[in-house]
Amino acid sequence: MKISYSVLRVLTLAIVAVVVLATLGAVVLGVYGTTGEEFYHSSLSRNTSPSVPPDELAELVAGNSGFALDLYQMVRGSDGNIFYSPYSISLALAMTYAGARGTTAQEMAEVLHFTLPQERLHPAFNALDLALMAQNSENFRLNIANSIWGQVGFEFKQEFLDVLALNYGAGLRGLNFRENPEAARVRINDWVSEQTNGKIKDLIPPGAIDTLTRLVLTNAIYFNAVWRYPFSENLTSDGAFTLLDGSQVMVPMMSWPEGELTRYARGEGYLAVELPYQDTTAAMLVILPESFEEFESGLTSERLREIVDSLESQNVVVKMPKFRFEFPLDLTETLAGMGMATAFSDQADFTGMAEDRLQISKVLHKAFISVDEKGTEAAAATAVIMELTAVLPPPITVSIDRPFFFLIHDTSTGAILFLGRVLDPSS
Repeated sequence: MKISYSVLRVLTLAIVAVVVLATLGAVVLGVYGTTGEEFYHSSLSRNTSPSVPPDELAELVAGNSGFALDLYQMVRGSDGNIFYSPYSISLALAMTYAGARGTTAQEMAEVLHFTLPQERLHPAFNALDLALMAQNSENFRLNIANSIWGQVGFEFKQEFLDVLALNYGAGLRGLNFRENPEAARVRINDWVSEQTNGKIKDLIPPGAIDTLTRLVLTNAIYFNAVWRYPFSENLTSDGAFTLLDGSQVMVPMMSWPEGELTRYARGEGYLAVELPYQDTTAAMLVILPESFEEFESGLTSERLREIVDSLESQNVVVKMPKFRFEFPLDLTETLAGMGMATAFSDQADFTGMAEDRLQISKVLHKAFISVDEKGTEAAAATAVIMELTAVLPPPITVSIDRPFFFLIHDTSTGAILFLGRVLDPSS
């Protein structure tokens, strides 16, 4: 059992005790007072050299991409621009899935496209995480952080904590949701803001955490990359961007000073161009459809793979708008509607986490994107909030001048880090 020295200043304000109940295989966090925070980490350290066959890593990436596009089809009915990190959502729910059993686990696996067994899935996520972050350099920064926040005095199973420590580097932080849910909410939001360089604030809104909350699993991802071929600021000027209804808005349009050798494809009903980042295999893929609605409705992971596979090096001049926006998502009803409703009901089985019955009360996500002449800054965070089941109240009844779809993916693994659309870059 290890205690983080980063919380010593908090420990001076409260007496904290951690008791490991070997006979029950559970960990109980105990704290006196409502503001004390204890950090418990499994005795297992993160495995920084997981043995994962290439085919299993490819299977994980393919499944994550399938979920990414399934989710896009569910949220594309939203008005305006869309942007989210399917990778962040998959990671947060993978940690939750580690404690799921029975029908709950089966439904989650189907919706999330988790085809590997639990004992192989989590090491595969670990290997993918480590591979992505190994590319960090002066011009490329990718930070992926996970943490779990548990009610002090509540019993969590050792096996569950070991899986998260070994594969996600996530330790358990004790908070007093029962006596001070608002302070707990602020603490988690502060952690998310710290991990995303201040780009994701107030991920969890007031009221989302209450006295019944027992566990919150969080993932935060921060991305900052410089273009391999920067746009010239001197060439940026206002240009017309045609909206879906045919009207136009004037927006700052960036331009490469001359043609650059990059991957490009023109297919039936679309053209696509890949904008690589410096010192990394990550790139932004921009797809410009002739008919946006028709393309969007037929977009699947298989269709996207066809487009990526068709890319070839060409001498290309790119003009595109600068844009910057934030997009929040409450995925609670969306995920239930996709087929994992049991996880949100009083029939949920998360006995892999604790003996007391828990269910997911909310899945919250927020993402930020900024694209300019120098490069791309993006951040996202996901929170899975879990509450007690037994005491829950009953439910209450190329010249990219027109809408485009885009994603940020790692070209070496195929992992989709971020995904979105721009209908109006001026909004």
